[in-house]
Amino acid sequence: MSASATTAPGGPDADGSGSALRDDAPPVPAQTAAPSSAAPEPGSAVPGAGRSGEPEAGTERAVPPEPAAWYDRARPLADGRDPAERRARASQSFWTALVGVPAIFSVLRLGVEAGGELQTTLLLVANVGPVNLLAGFLTTAARLLSTGLVAVFAFGAVLGASVDRLPPGTRRRPLFARWAEITPVWLVLASFLLALVTWPLLYLPLLIPAFVAALQLTPAHLHERVGARVLLVLALLGGYAWLLLPTLLDAGRQGELLPLALLAVPPLLALGISGPLPGAVIRPLASVTEVAVLAMLVWAALPVISTPVLPLTVTTVGAETGPTEDVRGHVVTTDDVNMVILQEQGGVRYVPVGLVRGQVLCPSEEELPRHQLRIHDFHVEDSLLEGLGRRVRPVHRIDAACR
Repeated sequence: MSASATTAPGGPDADGSGSALRDDAPPVPAQTAAPSSAAPEPGSAVPGAGRSGEPEAGTERAVPPEPAAWYDRARPLADGRDPAERRARASQSFWTALVGVPAIFSVLRLGVEAGGELQTTLLLVANVGPVNLLAGFLTTAARLLSTGLVAVFAFGAVLGASVDRLPPGTRRRPLFARWAEITPVWLVLASFLLALVTWPLLYLPLLIPAFVAALQLTPAHLHERVGARVLLVLALLGGYAWLLLPTLLDAGRQGELLPLALLAVPPLLALGISGPLPGAVIRPLASVTEVAVLAMLVWAALPVISTPVLPLTVTTVGAETGPTEDVRGHVVTTDDVNMVILQEQGGVRYVPVGLVRGQVLCPSEEELPRHQLRIHDFHVEDSLLEGLGRRVRPVHRIDAACR
């Protein structure tokens, strides 16, 4: 006779392991282990927490605000989409615009320079090499390119920090916010550096609020104490005022209101440009900024397209004993027979090399100064590169043939 083995409740064999079972007993179904990520039951203890569910003393740390919150690539989206998919789609449109816009502008510049004539355009294409075209584009369009990038990064960071305040179901991120998120940090810094060396000094103060907005900096990042924070802000504003005080006084005496506002207002604007915006203004602001940046680029692109690719010269032509003539235009090419000149008033002229008596380089009308303001011996309409270049080689007197 076989006796069935019994096990005391709570004994070592309560879980079925090691228990003596009869051969004819039905199999006991194996219990499935609870997943480790299951939520703890109410009242159960949580590691690292006290009896009341609060963190234990010493485990909570104050986390300072991050200046580049928009750069958090792993932040989940409100609509549940994959951040990698979002970056892939946004990067395609961003890099297409970044590479395609300069190429389109280069072709348009040759067409405008040729006066819209097909044969003259083909002549320029055959004689203006890609290196010369790229150099001319960078020297004249670097401001346009840096302006567009700075505007996109500044507005995109502000909109990206505010998109979480949109109503549920309408949290599709604005275009500039997506572009700012997929852009590497080195490109953001390179854009501001390019603007720093190519923008006229008159517009350089605008980079201060743009940089603060792009990195989402606030006065709280200067110091954790309010008193020290206020002192640092006052010291920065005081140093800026000391640097530009002579120029501000000259602008006030001359009645130059626009330069006065461009030099004085941007540092004050930088104090409150960061931070999330109200949800009601995000969508309208995103549409307005996109249209405004596009209009600004179109307005700034007109001078870039119309800027000559070749230098402006005045060539003196005539026989040795006869009268001479000044031909004003751009030298396209020179060979053993002729010098090809694209005249300023239109048309192409072939001048025999033997009749050329002299040639001078002339500035264009756009290079003439409009303001009589200087910032420590630098003219406000010159960039840092132009100002340093004028110190190495001062501007020569304009030849009488150029007037």
